[in-house]
Amino acid sequence: MAKGLTADDLRTEPEDVLVTKLKEAKEELFNLRFQAATGQLESHGRLRTVKREIARIYTVMRERELGIVTVAEESAEGNDD
Repeated sequence: MAKGLTADDLRTEPEDVLVTKLKEAKEELFNLRFQAATGQLESHGRLRTVKREIARIYTVMRERELGIVTVAEESAEGNDD
């Protein structure tokens, strides 16, 4: 999972990429929780970061579902620069 995912970066990704990133993040969170339970976790801050990445992905997916933001709108807004 890439570090420092932002909502803007995620909004430009197609739906299938979001699903893949969500799956990877959930697997990483599981592994981190397992390491924490066994006392092997070195970076406790990574738990928080992965949880936030999962929340960002869910937020972008929900925005699309509700029609708040679409991929086409984001592309158009990005071209104004």
